[in-house]
Amino acid sequence: MSPSEPMLSVRKVETYYGKIVALRGVDVDVYPGEIVTLIGANGAGKSTLMMTICGSPQARSGQIVYDGQDITAMPTHEIIRLGIAQSPEGRRIFPRMTVMENLQMGASLVADEHFDGDLKRIFELFPRLKERAGQRGGTLSGGEQQMLAIARALMGRPKLLLLDEPSLGLAPLIVKQIFEVIKELNRTDGLTVFLVEQNAFHALKLAHRGYVMVNGSITMSGTGAELLKREEVRAAYLEGGRH
Repeated sequence: MSPSEPMLSVRKVETYYGKIVALRGVDVDVYPGEIVTLIGANGAGKSTLMMTICGSPQARSGQIVYDGQDITAMPTHEIIRLGIAQSPEGRRIFPRMTVMENLQMGASLVADEHFDGDLKRIFELFPRLKERAGQRGGTLSGGEQQMLAIARALMGRPKLLLLDEPSLGLAPLIVKQIFEVIKELNRTDGLTVFLVEQNAFHALKLAHRGYVMVNGSITMSGTGAELLKREEVRAAYLEGGRH
C-alpha cells in the first residue's frame, strides 16, 4: 500500500439499529501516518462509525476497505487480527484485572518476544501505569483508566488505532497529557490514528485532517487548521463550548 492510497476507506456506508438509520452514506479516508479526527455533537453517529469499522454492528450497505482488503462483512476478531485496535468509548478495561494483566490481554495477539520492549515503551509514555502495575484496573482514576485503555490497545501493535472519545469526563490536565501521547506516537512511531472526539478544539489542533458529522452524515471535511477557522465549526463546537 503506497502512501497515496488510503489505509482505511469508508464508502457510502449505511448502518442501522433496527429500523433507525444511524449512518447515512458516510465517506471517510484515513491515509498512512495521519491523525484524522471526526467531530460532532453527542448522538451524531461518531461512535457508531467506529464500531461499524470494527464489524459490530456491520454496515447494511456501502464498503469499508482496510489496507487494500474489503472488511465490510468480516467478523470483529478477524478485523482486529489485521492490525486495527480500538480504545472504545467508556474505556472498558477489565476492572478486576491488574494493570499488568490488562496490558497482557492487549498483547495476546502479538509474538511474545515483543512484550518486554513494548511494555517498556508503554511505561515511558504512561509512567503512571508503571506505578500502578499491580493495582486492579477498577481502582484507578478515570484518567488512569483512559491511559490503560489506550495502552492496552497499543500492546497489540496496531497499524491503525481507533480512539473513541479519549477526553470524555477527564480533567483538562489529563486530556492534555493524553493528546500529547497521541501526537508523540504519531510523530515518532508513525502510528496512524482515527480519533472520535467531542472536544473539537483539542482534536482539530492535533489532527492533520478532520470530518464533521451531523445526524449520521458527513457535512464538512478539511485540514484541522481549516476546520478550526470555519465559522460553522466555531459556532457549533467551539464558542462557549468545551475547550
